[in-house]
Amino acid sequence: MSIMSILRKRLSRLVKSSTRQAQRGMTLLEIMIVLAILALVMGLVVGPRVMKAFSQSKNDIAKLTAKKFATEAYPLWTTSHAGKQCPDKIDDLFELADSKDGKDPWGSPYTMVCGPDAPAAAKNFGVISAGEDMKPGTPDDIKSWEQ
Repeated sequence: MSIMSILRKRLSRLVKSSTRQAQRGMTLLEIMIVLAILALVMGLVVGPRVMKAFSQSKNDIAKLTAKKFATEAYPLWTTSHAGKQCPDKIDDLFELADSKDGKDPWGSPYTMVCGPDAPAAAKNFGVISAGEDMKPGTPDDIKSWEQ
C-alpha cells in the first residue's frame, strides 16, 4: 500500500466523521423557526388571556376604590362634619381614603352621588366610576353600592 492510498483513506474517514458531527446539531435557521412558532402560539393563545386578566384587574381596582370611598372615607368624613350631609366635592375624601387622586384605572374621575341624588341602594352616599368606556350612564359603570 502506498502512502497516498493510506492518506486518502484517512482523509475520507475524517471527512465522513466531520459530516456526521455536523449533522448532530440544529442549524440556526431551524432554531429560529422553532422560536417563531413558539412566539406565534404565545401571541394567539396566551396573549388574549393576559389581556383579559389585566382588564379584569382594572375593574376590580375600580370596584374596591369606589367601595373604599363610600364605606370608609365617607363615614370618617361625616364624623368630623356633623352638620353636613354631603362633602362639597369628592376631593374632600381623598385623604381619608389614602388616595392621591380621584381617577379610576382608565383615567376618568370618580363621581359621587349624595343626599337626595343618591339611589336608595346607595344609602345617601355612593361613588361611581364611568368604567372602561369612560362614558357615564352606560352598563359598564361601576357603582359602590353594587356587587
